[in-house]
Order: sequence, then C-alpha cells, then structure tokens
Amino acid sequence: MENRKRAILVVSFGTSYVETRKKTIEQIEAEIQAAYPQHPVYRAWTSGMIRRKLMARDGLKILDVREAMEQMRADGICEVVVQPTHMLNGIENDLMTEDVMAYRDQFEQIVIGAPILTSQEDHTCVIEAVAEELKPSSEEVLVLMGHGTPHFSNSVYAALDYQFKDMGYPNIFMGTVEAYPSMESLLKMIRPLEPKRIVLAPFMIVAGDHANNDLSGEAEDSWKSQFEAAGFEVVCVLKGLGEYRKVRELILKHVKAAMEEL
Repeated sequence: MENRKRAILVVSFGTSYVETRKKTIEQIEAEIQAAYPQHPVYRAWTSGMIRRKLMARDGLKILDVREAMEQMRADGICEVVVQPTHMLNGIENDLMTEDVMAYRDQFEQIVIGAPILTSQEDHTCVIEAVAEELKPSSEEVLVLMGHGTPHFSNSVYAALDYQFKDMGYPNIFMGTVEAYPSMESLLKMIRPLEPKRIVLAPFMIVAGDHANNDLSGEAEDSWKSQFEAAGFEVVCVLKGLGEYRKVRELILKHVKAAMEEL
C-alpha cells in the first residue's frame, strides 16, 4: 500500500487519431510505467474538444487534469509527479499548472516535471533526435512543422531553426502553423537553395490533425500544396516526435528529475 501513495500523472494535449496515439502518447505512458512499476500512472488530456470527440466517437472517457487530480485523491495518493508531454512552457502548460496547483493543499506533495523543450540541453537532444531519425540528404531540405503559439515561448522555434544550422544542419528548417517562422518565411529562406526535394515532417508529439491536414493535406493552403505550387517535389513523413526513442528518453529523464524532487 505504501507504494501506491505516490503516483505519476502524464498530461498530454491529446489526439483523435488512434494510430498515432498508440505510437506516441500510449508508448510514452507505457515506458514511464515500466520505469516505475511500483507507482500507478494516470492519464489526463488538456484538449476538451478532443476528449469530447473520443467520448462521442469511441465511447472512450479520458480525464481532464482536475478530474485526474480528483481520481488520485480518491485513490489515496499522497504524492504526485505531473509530467507533461507538451513541447513548450506555453499556454497549455500554464493552464495545466494552474489546474494541478489548485490541489496543492489536498496532497502531501506535488512536483511538476519539465516540458520537452525546457533547457538548452533539451533543445540539443531533440535536434539530434530529429537529424538522426530523418537524415535529409544534401540535395533535400527538411522542413519541420511546429504548432506555434501567441505565448512568448514561441521564440523557441526560431531559436531551434538557428541551432539546427549552428549544429551543422544547414538544410533543416523550423516553421510553425500558427506563428513565426511562418510558411512565407520558409519559402523565402528555402527558394535560394534550390533543393531537389522537400521533406515535410511534424514537430509535434503526435502526427495528428495538423500533420494530416495542415502539413500533408490536399487543400491548397496545406504546406505540401504550397511547396508544390512553388515548384518543389514534396515528400511527407507523418511521424510524431513521440515515436522518436531519444525524445521518449528525454521525457523519462524529466520524470526522473521530478521524482528526485519528492
């Protein structure tokens, strides 16, 4: 019973795409559980829209953060490590932290682990993971699609673009769907290079809606369509970052650091 006093809550934005969920979020949760078999692992998703969709479509009930905190309290948990699979210390992470800390007086201790891109060491690790996984040739340009946010943490994306090149990957570019660097910025930077082909990949934990529609969809405003309209051959790799072993190991490292704080 003593072991059950401590639990790990894995918080993700969520996805309605079943296959990518299995390969990413569920794989991350399974590896955390395997690393800490003596502690129960709980799940919460922050997207209400996705949770409602899964309930209506699949009858799958996924708790939000506050519901998960209530469930852990009801189960007799006293100490909680909350580990987000969020990319940034952005809006979703801020809202998650607010929800979690509303329960600070109802548990003996709560520690929140770091999102994926928190330290400079994290940035370097993720850059190496992407470069190793996707290996663009010298004739190709790899374009990564991040989500983008109005939060000040969005500056991480431009910093990553710079660091890819600083680390010896001049043909890897970082863009965002909803902020800067934008598609217009990418076209401006890539055109002079005249690559033989452009490889598009999501820079998100899951290859979900943005990957299937905004990145690789057939609509004329998708990145695939826009690059093709600009005269480039395009190949799409629909693989979420949660499928990359090094990224999952980084999340486990953040869990370990949070555990050590308890």
